[in-house]
Amino acid sequence: MDSLAKLRRATARLCKELEPLVFAEPVTHVYNPLVYAKAPHDAYLQRYGASPKRVIYLGMNPGPFGMAQTGVPFGEVSLVRDWLGIQGLVERPGCEHPRRPIEGFACVRSEVSGARLWGALKQRYVEPQRFFARGFIANYCPLVFMEESGKNRTPDKLPRPERDALFAACDRYLAHIVEALAPEYVVGVGKFAADRAQAVLAGRDVRVAVIPHPSPANPAANRGWLTQVDAALAQLGLEF
Repeated sequence: MDSLAKLRRATARLCKELEPLVFAEPVTHVYNPLVYAKAPHDAYLQRYGASPKRVIYLGMNPGPFGMAQTGVPFGEVSLVRDWLGIQGLVERPGCEHPRRPIEGFACVRSEVSGARLWGALKQRYVEPQRFFARGFIANYCPLVFMEESGKNRTPDKLPRPERDALFAACDRYLAHIVEALAPEYVVGVGKFAADRAQAVLAGRDVRVAVIPHPSPANPAANRGWLTQVDAALAQLGLEF
């Protein structure tokens, strides 16, 4: 089975395992863009995930104006459409939060984390194929969690029983994408993702590292994020 077939199989497995999970208040709405934005997500896998990679960059979970809209990790709309060359049908989630509508590629709100990450790669590589020849970007968890107010709730803030069930499925997914892409490195985009990768990949012949998360909620990211990324990767002999 080739890399693309393995990624598709891992994605289908993950969606099946996540479907029965239940999340209680303060979470009131849960989106899974792997389901309602399946078309652009599969286009991302098909175009860029069909071969082994040296490095997987691993995020935590989707942002409301990024992957939640486009199905692509860190998926700032303009960069997914205009640089990655990906579009596709984005349906509506079954239970949509009135303050967090899914507009797909018509969304005009910017996902700052995605604009920083994909924007840096566009500046460095010019053509996306040059980055994807050796790298890939994925999320550990595909779900978006929202409270009644519309506030985002990250997976690490869920109650322990909910978190354990979620992490079990997402751990298996991470193991499967590592099997599919056979990287030398998994680099967590932020400490959470690096910690999950370390837990899942312990004992495997894969090195785990971390770079700062580009979110504006991370104060350090607002002070020369790319310079910090370059410094962290240089210690591994890698470049972003």
